[in-house]
Amino acid sequence: MTTTPATPAASTPAASTPSTPSTSATSAASTPSLTSPAPLTLIGLGPMGHAMATTLLDKGHQVTLWNRTASRADDLVERGAILAATPEEAVAANELVILSLTDYDAVYAVLEPATAALPGRVVVNLSSDTPKKAREAAAWAAGHGAVHLTGGVLVPPNGIGKPEASTFYSGPREAYDRHRATLEVLTGATDYRGEDAGLAALMYQLNMVIFWTSVSSYWYAVALAKANGLSAADILPYASLNMAGMPEFLSFYSSRIDAGNHEGDVDRLAMGLASMEHVVDTHADSGVDAALPSAVADLFRRGMEAGHAADSFSSIVGLLGAATPRNG
Repeated sequence: MTTTPATPAASTPAASTPSTPSTSATSAASTPSLTSPAPLTLIGLGPMGHAMATTLLDKGHQVTLWNRTASRADDLVERGAILAATPEEAVAANELVILSLTDYDAVYAVLEPATAALPGRVVVNLSSDTPKKAREAAAWAAGHGAVHLTGGVLVPPNGIGKPEASTFYSGPREAYDRHRATLEVLTGATDYRGEDAGLAALMYQLNMVIFWTSVSSYWYAVALAKANGLSAADILPYASLNMAGMPEFLSFYSSRIDAGNHEGDVDRLAMGLASMEHVVDTHADSGVDAALPSAVADLFRRGMEAGHAADSFSSIVGLLGAATPRNG
């Protein structure tokens, strides 16, 4: 689950990880979807789960619910949802079981007492966690006779049900195809990434890297502005313009990075470090915490020490992790 603003699927950098093609058109050889509205079980009624249940009821689905705090289902039950007494009862009620929980530890806490009901179920796990844990959960589900589809929802609760909203999915294609119509009730776009259960989680986490750090940079800018007598509203037009220009930068650097081209013909890391040091000094002069800009400046220094002063600041990508792909 995430609090990311609603994002059209087209804005997702789908080509950034190995996968099968996106499924805007289902293969003729694929298993046909069940007729919608199909009955289903939904477990987890935080803000995201509640929004999903509401949307599914709006679209005429028969929804069986379970939540640790049963009272969160009261308004949904009044609208016709069925509240199960136990997770096992909820899982047993329908072939399709959608999970909207905090993480995979919460998933196991709920499902381990319900393993007797898992055979034959398709578990669509929309809980957030790592690609490694998604693969482990898929193996665990298979060991109990169930099919696991990993999902990564790219909108907050108020984006659920909107046609422009998008969710990554990965896992057995047959299960995805069979339940795609129902999944598209939750978000109008579904981006199937392949059989590997970890790929949807990976694509989700890639988006979270961009979202949380970008918004955090805005909080730092707001704090710096306020320390100097400006309001968030004062800098909003300029912050928005800055963010709006990012796709052009990303497109420019993406092709060069994939080609291994970090030449300093447009920017140089030495210039970037000087700029970030000025940012850090401005924070210090204003009495504002500088942890985030300091971390960026330190990263740039590492690049300088590695001999990249005259290279593009994209050269720091090579400092950040393994040079070859890995699973997990």
